[in-house]
Amino acid sequence: MSNLLMARHNIADEEAVPESMPSARQCCDIEDILFSEEIENYLQRYPNTRHVEICLHDLNGHVRGKRIDIVGLKNIAQGCYFPMSIYAMSLDGEVIEESGLGKSIGEPDYLCKPILGSLQPCALNPESKAQLFLTMKDDNHQDCEVEPRNILKKSLRALHDQNFYPCMAVELEFYLFDSNEKSGSNQIYLNQCFDVNAQDKYQDVLDEIERIALLQGIQITGLVSESSSGQYEINIQHSGDILKLCDQIMMLKRTIKQVAVEHGLHASFLAKPDLNKAGSGMHFHMSLLNQDQQNIFSMKQNPLPSRQLLKAISGLIVLLPPSMAVLAPNVNSFRRFKAGNHVPLEANWGVNNRNVAIRIPCSDNENQRLEYRVAGADCNPYLTAALILIGTLHGLTQNLEIPQQATQIKNKHQPHFLSTNQLDALTFFHRNTVLQKYLGKRFMELWCAVKRAEHQYMYSQITLIEQHWDI
Repeated sequence: MSNLLMARHNIADEEAVPESMPSARQCCDIEDILFSEEIENYLQRYPNTRHVEICLHDLNGHVRGKRIDIVGLKNIAQGCYFPMSIYAMSLDGEVIEESGLGKSIGEPDYLCKPILGSLQPCALNPESKAQLFLTMKDDNHQDCEVEPRNILKKSLRALHDQNFYPCMAVELEFYLFDSNEKSGSNQIYLNQCFDVNAQDKYQDVLDEIERIALLQGIQITGLVSESSSGQYEINIQHSGDILKLCDQIMMLKRTIKQVAVEHGLHASFLAKPDLNKAGSGMHFHMSLLNQDQQNIFSMKQNPLPSRQLLKAISGLIVLLPPSMAVLAPNVNSFRRFKAGNHVPLEANWGVNNRNVAIRIPCSDNENQRLEYRVAGADCNPYLTAALILIGTLHGLTQNLEIPQQATQIKNKHQPHFLSTNQLDALTFFHRNTVLQKYLGKRFMELWCAVKRAEHQYMYSQITLIEQHWDI
């Protein structure tokens, strides 16, 4: 890990440190100074900025916040206030009272501070409008324990304490639809998988997405037509700053949605927007470095995966079944898990195999990595990355049995299937003591309360199909 990343990590941790290290108060002062410099540099690039949208991301990754005038931006260094009930909101934006964060306690406000490096231009009117991500503090001005980004920060700290430093890249799939047509309707303009010569009516949209991403400091390494018409995959450059990478995923998803609307389109990150087409996933690639910045997944000269890589995979596979509640966060998410669509249906792994949950892609010996293929495009990237880190650490620090590759398992009558419905997944999630150790009991109970309420609301609706039954 570079000195810069180490320095940022130490500031963010706000842990008790030796006298030679900055105190928590000094760290806050340093952050305030850095943020003031960030504002100054930003306004030099965008002197016509008039408004800033200050944002938090809820459990579902939805943007929650408000717009402020540029004059008030410097005051944000001292913090602003939002209610913690933001983290108890359902997909419909309703506060779930069963969470205990709503009206019963008066929805109190908590201090929110700016995330360094997140002040970036908006996709719409970038010359005059900016956006800034915030992070919430609790009553003791420590990281709010139910904020997804803080859970990822905590998971990162656990790896760093063991001198493991992850490096990740992301592949994000999504659909573009005409706003006036249903997602399931036939489209006249068809793009084919990996076809770079096809005439694509959405090319202007894709070009604009890349342009805005560049303004926002997001390095897109690839943009490809996927297997279904209107589906695309966008790749973000690998990074050792996992928090920043997930910030960029959030920023990019918002940019794609806003640019699509500007062109009269609708961008969908549903895991399964159309039952007749391929689902959309969010795949994370990860290598793992030691304190000397050496990839411990490297195979050296051995053609077999390294022992450390296999140990990490063992932990990931053990925690996959209870992790499904987060990787597939709503009813629609489970529609993606259908045979024949290169979607993992079992907790398994393999080399150069797109049917498995954990894939080892083609690579040279020094750049070995794993690909985590389970999460849908609708997942919360902070939480998904946290689960990957937790599983990796569990595998590296526990004496787990290393499973065979999917193609080598002889007894096909006992596959380790993943959950196929949300309520089962929530039950496995809630009971898992390993996840509770890292995610925290309070967060897990909050997640289950919100997700069960969403599920109940979904099934409290009478569908048109039911209404037409001749009973």
